[in-house]
Amino acid sequence: MREFSVPATAAVADDENLTDMVQANAERFATAIGLRRRIDGAWVDVTTRQFADEVSAVAKGLLAAGLRTGDRVGLMSKTRYEWSLLDFAIWSAGLVSVPIYETSSADQVEWILSDSGAKAAIVETTAHRAALDSVAARLPELGNVWQIDSDSGHDAVDELTAKGRDITDDQLRAARKGVRASDTATLIYTSGTTGRPKGCELTHANLLSELRSAMVAFPELMQPGHSVLLFLPLAHVLARVIALSSIYARVTLGHTPDVRNLVADLASFRPDFVLAVPRVFEKVYNTAKQKAHAEGKGRIFDAAEQTAVAYSQALDTGSVGLGLKVKHAVFDRLVYTRLRAALGGRCDAAVSGGAPLGERLAHFFRGIGVPVLEGYGLTETSAAACVNTRAAYKVGTVGRPVAGTAVRIADDGEILIKGSIVFRGYWHNEAASAEALSDGWFHTGDIGELDNEGFLRITGRKKEIIVTAGGKNVSPAVLEDRLRVHPLISQCMVVGDKQPFIGVLVTIDPEFFPAWLSANNKPAGASVAGMIDDPDLNREIQAAVDEANKAVSKAESIRKFRILPVDFTEAGGEMTPSLKLRRNVVAKTYAEDIALIYAK
Repeated sequence: MREFSVPATAAVADDENLTDMVQANAERFATAIGLRRRIDGAWVDVTTRQFADEVSAVAKGLLAAGLRTGDRVGLMSKTRYEWSLLDFAIWSAGLVSVPIYETSSADQVEWILSDSGAKAAIVETTAHRAALDSVAARLPELGNVWQIDSDSGHDAVDELTAKGRDITDDQLRAARKGVRASDTATLIYTSGTTGRPKGCELTHANLLSELRSAMVAFPELMQPGHSVLLFLPLAHVLARVIALSSIYARVTLGHTPDVRNLVADLASFRPDFVLAVPRVFEKVYNTAKQKAHAEGKGRIFDAAEQTAVAYSQALDTGSVGLGLKVKHAVFDRLVYTRLRAALGGRCDAAVSGGAPLGERLAHFFRGIGVPVLEGYGLTETSAAACVNTRAAYKVGTVGRPVAGTAVRIADDGEILIKGSIVFRGYWHNEAASAEALSDGWFHTGDIGELDNEGFLRITGRKKEIIVTAGGKNVSPAVLEDRLRVHPLISQCMVVGDKQPFIGVLVTIDPEFFPAWLSANNKPAGASVAGMIDDPDLNREIQAAVDEANKAVSKAESIRKFRILPVDFTEAGGEMTPSLKLRRNVVAKTYAEDIALIYAK
């Protein structure tokens, strides 16, 4: 058993809550730009005073609607300014926010609102409202429903502001100050990869502890006047914490709901840092590589890539040779500057979580001047429990524990976490809470290793470990992470439990596939389904498999693969809203394909 802990730097007082930061910013820095919001296509500044006034006005409306301390309010919307506004308004009224992914089905919405006992809900669109209306008869506790984008012209913010005009400042202050640090702030439902989503009960103290640890971890990023553009769903705990940290640190916060316009939004907003999941960084890299090769500049890009990786690796040794420095400087002018421009031109760091990034990509991005500060955590740990920082960075790991947190590796390799960021338990689920929490330690279900310096490396997930017919234990994550780096591969799932060897199901990236067709002189418009048996496509995937196999022993290596005709999607049920694989769904849907891998 190995353990590593980092002491807390600042305790959370009993009478604190998450709304204090909004009021403090407005009182002390009233004219500072707290947020920027999109109005008619242009970014418009919002001062801390303006934001606080809007939060208070909406909170008064929630009180006027009859909601009382501790009541739960569902919040279903894309990432936009109103999301953060409503989140703080819910807390200011002494309520508990229950975020729902805007892509959730009617059944998922029903479960979350029913299980949480939500008394009200705020949705974004008419489609969201229709999904809610279709299950409303089975939600007897649900009262008011407000809509952000209202067809009537009276949106949720305006409607609640008007409703709350008779609520006094003293009434609002009493509701806000009545909330203690130990009170529940939010119920965030897990992604439900193996069953019904569970509501993680996070307190104001949990989230304030996480924010303060973020300030310690990222002093260079969390600076007043810096900016961040959020595009991940705010129903995800990591995006939520970065939004809260930005308000806390007076980092100018922007939101964008549509990743299809992300490059243009980054160019116009020009953030100092970004938050993304590994798949976004994979897309940035693959798109740049694809474009360079399509324009006949593939050799230059490949050489620049090798130099970036070599430069980053040399930084780890503490010695960058003169020749490498010169090559790096040349490619910085030719290639790296353009890559940084795709992130807005001012971005000099990124924060990543949710899944391992992969060592080569981590070296690549650090080599081009945008180090990806990779971390690890779960909803149950209020987001990051470990994180790489500028001061303590080790590629291939997810960093050291954040301030006030201890990490232990159990005898069976499971990662255990303890500290002020660990959740109270699962909402109305004592059995699951008792299973997950023992003597203050949260059992993550993930497998990992701690090195002598306290850096954590994730090696797999307990429930995903495959045991072959020969008794070999195989962690799918190692192989899958390396496979997804290939631009042609969108998703994959390693299989082989109780089978004689390891196989893998592979889906093709629909964005990269047309370029591959063109580069390989294939018919334009050909479908993946029609190309599954194409020798060139299979050779390309085999090369990716061979590269992935370099990371494991022969007994753990992939022997056979099968290309699927369609990609895994959330709509198809194979992916969660946070882009995690639902392995049980994939195994059931593609049982025939798995059987064909092992057919003699």
